Amino acid sequence: AVAEDISLDDLVEVFRDSGNTRVPVFRGTLDTPIGLLHLKDVALKYGFNGTPGDFDMAALLRPLIYAPPSMPIGVLLQKMQTERMHMALVIDEYGGVDGLVTLEDLVEQVIGEIEDEHDLEEGQLWVEEPAGTWLVESRAPLDEFEEATGITLRGEPEDEDEIDTMGGVVFLAAGRVPARGEIIEHHTGAEFEVIDADPRRIKRLRLRKAGKTDGSDGA
Repeated sequence: AVAEDISLDDLVEVFRDSGNTRVPVFRGTLDTPIGLLHLKDVALKYGFNGTPGDFDMAALLRPLIYAPPSMPIGVLLQKMQTERMHMALVIDEYGGVDGLVTLEDLVEQVIGEIEDEHDLEEGQLWVEEPAGTWLVESRAPLDEFEEATGITLRGEPEDEDEIDTMGGVVFLAAGRVPARGEIIEHHTGAEFEVIDADPRRIKRLRLRKAGKTDGSDGA
């Protein structure tokens, strides 16, 4: 989080050092948040070349979502999707800030911790099947799958830095944890069949490309 009187130069350093694309802004103390700053908004407005006299933070502030600790993950996810927000502040009974939760945090709760590529266990994360389908582990990295198969599953540009795994794609498309055997339609026309899941997590998927059916010849 950053204070509302932070300079543009210092703000740029916060983005660079943290690697985050969004930061909450507070007034006085962390218990008085006033909005959210997005790296994209700062870059588009100032190009990181503005002068201190040009910087108007108030004009760039986005609203925040507030959630009590008792809010179910599914409810918060739906709220964040409806309002197209990717970060929420957790507020205690006195109105103080308990913490921060991101869309990635919610996805991790459903499909397991998103691992770094160097920490992945050995073995196949997906295998191509007949008729233009793939059997995929939910933790398979989305970028690697897209590069290897040529299938694009990214959603809106705003979501690009929030989705890291194949399970995350399905979780966001469904807006909840889908049940085993359920078919989830993707906006690209592709279909995901949930092969293995429990009430809390997606485990394994079957992806069918757009335009393919079980009776197709895969040509």
